[in-house]
Amino acid sequence: MSLPLCPSCQGKYIYQDGFMYVCPECGHEWSSEISEEKEEGLVVLDTHGTRLEDGDSVTVIKDLKVRGSSDVLKRGTIIKNIRLIEGDHNVDCKIPGFGGMELKSEFLKKI
Repeated sequence: MSLPLCPSCQGKYIYQDGFMYVCPECGHEWSSEISEEKEEGLVVLDTHGTRLEDGDSVTVIKDLKVRGSSDVLKRGTIIKNIRLIEGDHNVDCKIPGFGGMELKSEFLKKI
């Protein structure tokens, strides 16, 4: 039986602990039931491992500097109607006061 790659860091040294998979490289833990489901399309997880989908609302978990600007995206900012995309910055959204932006899902929490 081959074990899945870590959804957080794509590490390959995964081990199973009861009903959970554990990545020793980054410390991420997730349910083996999620990995055994037949996944279709793009799978994006928030900072707590909750699966995100197009149209979800999320909140920012820490202050983020906006590249190319002196502005800061404040912790607790609510972002509605996200869109999932391929790549390192896997969430495309429009943020009030900032406009269109791509963010990493690791800095977001599903509401």
